[in-house]
Amino acid sequence: MSVISAGSLEMAFSSSNDDDAISDINITPLVDVMLVLLVVFIVTAPLLTNAIPLNLPQTVATAPLDDAKPVAISIDAKGGLFIDGESLAEEQLPDTLQNLHARDPEVALTLRADTVTDYGHVARVLADVQRSGITRLAVITESP
Repeated sequence: MSVISAGSLEMAFSSSNDDDAISDINITPLVDVMLVLLVVFIVTAPLLTNAIPLNLPQTVATAPLDDAKPVAISIDAKGGLFIDGESLAEEQLPDTLQNLHARDPEVALTLRADTVTDYGHVARVLADVQRSGITRLAVITESP
């Protein structure tokens, strides 16, 4: 027979109360649930962007009035203004640009200026273009 010492007997028949509630919170299930919810939201979020049912109107494509050829504004060395090759007084430019924008809000302009043209002339033309509401402007330069 084996002899049991008093110390091992106490351990074998412990008098501590095992029925006490666990004071630590196990967060592993919480993390698992949160990760599953995160994956669900990530997967379903792109599907919700087009979830609004709409009946869009049907239209027939029409040909543009002109081939969207940009209107050319030129400034010569003496400061003379030309629109599509026709001479124009500087005072007439704002009204002409307003008319162009009224006819076609998406009108495109190209601006060409001689290298010796005073910057003030170019700046006034750019200001008139901006005031007219025209937003499509290309400045034409030559490559070296």
